[in-house]
Amino acid sequence: MNWNLSFFEHLIAAVVIGLAAPALSAIVFPFAVRRLSGFMSDRLGPNRVGPAGFLQPMADFIKLLLKEDITPSRSDRLLFMLAPAIAFVTPVIAISVIPFSPGYTIASLNVGLVFVVAAGSFAVLGILLAGWASHNKYSLLGGLRSVAQMISYEIPLIFNIIIVAMLVGSLSLNDVVGAQGKVWYIAVQPLAFLFFIIAGMAELNRTPFDLPEAESELVGGYMTEYGGMRFGFFYGLVEWGNATIWSLTGATLFLGGWRGPFGGSPGWLILKMLVLVFVVIWFFATFPRLQIDQLMGFAWKVLIPLSLVNLGVTGGLIILLPDNFLPPVAAFSWVSVIVLVLLFPPVQRKLLLRKRLGKAAA
Repeated sequence: MNWNLSFFEHLIAAVVIGLAAPALSAIVFPFAVRRLSGFMSDRLGPNRVGPAGFLQPMADFIKLLLKEDITPSRSDRLLFMLAPAIAFVTPVIAISVIPFSPGYTIASLNVGLVFVVAAGSFAVLGILLAGWASHNKYSLLGGLRSVAQMISYEIPLIFNIIIVAMLVGSLSLNDVVGAQGKVWYIAVQPLAFLFFIIAGMAELNRTPFDLPEAESELVGGYMTEYGGMRFGFFYGLVEWGNATIWSLTGATLFLGGWRGPFGGSPGWLILKMLVLVFVVIWFFATFPRLQIDQLMGFAWKVLIPLSLVNLGVTGGLIILLPDNFLPPVAAFSWVSVIVLVLLFPPVQRKLLLRKRLGKAAA
C-alpha cells in the first residue's frame, strides 16, 4: 500500500511539473519579453491592463480563447489539429529527466542526455506537420525552413553536449550535476557553452534565427493558418515551453544545475533558468534577423567545424591526461573563445565586403 501511495504521489508530481512548467512559461515569458524589450529599446511595454500591465497575459489568454478557431477547407484536418499537440510533446517529456534537487528527478535515466536530444526532435516534427497540413505556401516554406534550420543546428548542439558527457564520463544528468561540485563547466568549457547558446537559439527559432516564422517574408510561417488557442499553443506553450527546457538543460550542463553557493535547492536551478531565458529575450531585442543563406552557411561553415575541433581537442586531452584533464581543457577553451571574439568581427566584415564587391562587379 505504501508503495502504491508513493507511486501515485510521484506520478501526480510528474504530471503537474510536466504540464505546469510550459503553462507558466507561456504566461510569464511573453509578458517579460514585452516589458524587457520595451525597456531595452527605450519605449513603453504593456502598462494599461492591471498594475504595471501584470494582467496583460490574462487579457491575451481571454482574447485567444474567444477567437474563432478556423480550419482551412483544403488542409489535412487531422494533421492540422494534431501538429500543435505533437510539438507540445517536447517540453512535457523532456523535463522528466532534469534533476531538480539532490533527491528528486522525475525519471532518473542513465542516458538522460540522449533522452533530452531525442525528445527535442518532436518539436521540428510538429512544426513540419503544421506547415504541410495547412495547405498554404507560406506555411509550407516555414515548415521546410524549420526542418533545414533545426537539423543543421542540432548537429553542433549535440557535439557540445557530447563534450560535457566526455568531461563527466556519463550520460546521466544527475552525474553531470554531481561532477560540478567544485567547478561549473561554463568555466571549463566556455567555448562549448557559447556554441550551445548559439545553436540553442536556432533550435528555438528565436531571434536572430526566427526564419521559420519570419513575418516580413512568410506572413507568419508555419503558424499562418492557425488562430485562437491553436496559435496560443504554438506561440506560448511550444515556443516558450521549449525555451524553458533548453534553459533548464543549459543550466544543468554548464551552470551546476541545482547547486548554488549556499547549498543545493530547486531555487538555484530556477534562477539559472531565468538567467538563460533573459539571454533569449536579450537576443530578441538586440540582433536583426539573418538571411536564410547566412543562417545555413554559419551552421555548416563555422559552427559545425569549430565544434568538431573543440570535440577532438577535448577528447585528445582527456586521453593524454586522464587524471588531470580539466585545467588544459579549460585553458584551450578560454584561449579559443578569446581568439574567436577578436577575429570573428574583422573576418566577417572582410567576407561581406568581398561578397558585395563581387556582386557589384557582376
